[in-house]
Amino acid sequence: MANRSPSVRPDPRRRPHALLTAAAVGVLLAAADTYVVVLALPDMMTGVGLGVDAMQRATPIVSGFLLGYVATLPLVGRLADLVDRRRVLQGLLAVFLVGSVVTALAVELPVLVAGRVLQGLGGGGLVPATLALVAGGWPPDRRGVPLGVVGAVQELGSVLGPLLGAAVLAVGTWRDIFWLNAVAAVGLWLVVGALAGLGPRVGMRSLPLLLGLVALALALWAPPALVTDLTWGWGYVPLGGRARVQTPLGVAALLLLIVWLLVSWPRWRSLRRELDLVGAGLAATALGCLVLTFATSDPAVEVVGRTAWWWVPLGLLAAIAYAVRHRTAARPLVARGVVRGTGLRALVVSLLVGAALAAVVVDVPVLARLTVAQSQAQAAFVLLRFLVGVPVGALAGGALLRRLGPAPVATAGVALAAVGLADMARWGTGSLATPWSTVSLLVVGLGLGLAVAPVNAAALDAVEAAAHGITSSLVVLARMMGMIAGLALLTAVGLRRFYAATAALPDPTDPQALLGAALLQVQTVFWGAAACCAVAAVVALTLGGRRTRPAADGAVPQGTPSTTPRAAARPDG
Repeated sequence: MANRSPSVRPDPRRRPHALLTAAAVGVLLAAADTYVVVLALPDMMTGVGLGVDAMQRATPIVSGFLLGYVATLPLVGRLADLVDRRRVLQGLLAVFLVGSVVTALAVELPVLVAGRVLQGLGGGGLVPATLALVAGGWPPDRRGVPLGVVGAVQELGSVLGPLLGAAVLAVGTWRDIFWLNAVAAVGLWLVVGALAGLGPRVGMRSLPLLLGLVALALALWAPPALVTDLTWGWGYVPLGGRARVQTPLGVAALLLLIVWLLVSWPRWRSLRRELDLVGAGLAATALGCLVLTFATSDPAVEVVGRTAWWWVPLGLLAAIAYAVRHRTAARPLVARGVVRGTGLRALVVSLLVGAALAAVVVDVPVLARLTVAQSQAQAAFVLLRFLVGVPVGALAGGALLRRLGPAPVATAGVALAAVGLADMARWGTGSLATPWSTVSLLVVGLGLGLAVAPVNAAALDAVEAAAHGITSSLVVLARMMGMIAGLALLTAVGLRRFYAATAALPDPTDPQALLGAALLQVQTVFWGAAACCAVAAVVALTLGGRRTRPAADGAVPQGTPSTTPRAAARPDG
């Protein structure tokens, strides 16, 4: 497999555990940001001029983050195979920082959505970049615990996100949440740079970028002292619109960013050839259309959003074009031969686990609202019983990986989750009020968490070092696709049974009968999730056993000088 990654020798003085800790905190920050809008969304809507009754118009606030998270994963993964991965981490943190600042300053919906897209782009890329960092810093038989840590902090974000949002809202505003994100991103950027010995690269070519970002921040901030100033107020005079970017200062910011891009473009010539930007654009379009098809729907009542008639054909055309590009490009985005064998089976398991995970996250609160919870907050606390089990399972899976290997740990995890989901599929109106429901939710959480590190390890072990970045991104992407598309398909089956049950009711207004039909829908989704886990358990049996070789696939023990071409090509330091 052709790869022209820069030749970089490992530095024995670097501190891989400290660097992993910093990267893992970044993953935690981005994961928490995925869920932080759960409680802040009504206030965010008000902040950009939307009423609480305009929930449909606020959908892009959530789907925008998901769009940025998913659409560029392959590009970020490929970039992590070509550029020093520590630089990639810094770049992603910088994008997340800019997105957080834009979100915090937004007073118009399009600007808020743009900020969330940037947050998703930077935050989503941190996961595969960190996984690739682990693959390059630890040999295959010692990756279990680091991979488990990355998986655990990613899942922990789903617990901490709503709690962080609630804590900040209790003493401040929704904007403070994103200012805290920005401060944390700056700190992590500095820490990663210090640990990796990478100083900021500031030169004349970067001046338009810095000036453009400052001008953009000032345009969005619009401090009254400047707006009303006789000397500087001209920068805020509206130019045909009310948006703050439609001012001389906002236009100047965008022009400066364009100048920076034009100046920098020739410097990236060799990198552009390796990245396959055409393939990356087609993949991003196809993935973005998939996200917008499903993420704009209400999973409780519909499978796809109202604009699916537009996104589906566009996404299919982009997917076909990408397939042609993949077969004909000299250096395709995903190298030919990467997705096969054990790696392909690991992606299948990740896809199925994602579908099961989303089913629980969405339908347990639905069941709680139907039976025991009086508010969405109470329903979220019911789900917390499941969410705390996932990071614990991820840590345990990483610890067991070295002793047992990917196949036994992953198989046991998804099989355990299948048993728990089968029990949940028989729940009725009073089930969530019993202690046994807590046991079932914890079992499912532990089981799904157990599979995280083994799946990542199996996928990374199946490819050479030069493809660790793209492989890590594909594992994350498969899981996200399972969460989005898999949940939609399970919901479609559940809704079909719900409508069939309500159509057969002798009295369509009977509340108890309607409750029974709604429970049937949720039970159907849980049965589908159990089936996904059962299939995943069968596939996981083929992921391989314990790895006994101390260094393979280009990985070398920390601090060992590289002597082989493959090891020397590892771009993580």
